[in-house]
Amino acid sequence: MIVSNSTFNNIVEVIYSLPLDDRLELKNLLEHNIAETRRREILSNYKMAQEEYESGKLKFSSKISELKKML
Repeated sequence: MIVSNSTFNNIVEVIYSLPLDDRLELKNLLEHNIAETRRREILSNYKMAQEEYESGKLKFSSKISELKKML
């Protein structure tokens, strides 16, 4: 979602004008939303890595020279 700079500034102004309790509730909602979004990203990355591993695309090595080649 792309928000223009003026729209973002308007949102910030509205938030700053809210009572403290409302701002604290909004802060909690955002923190929970951000944490849940990160959890979904981590799960998605895990599933993708698992698929790559099962298909043989994912390789492991403890040798630095091999790791550099993989980059």
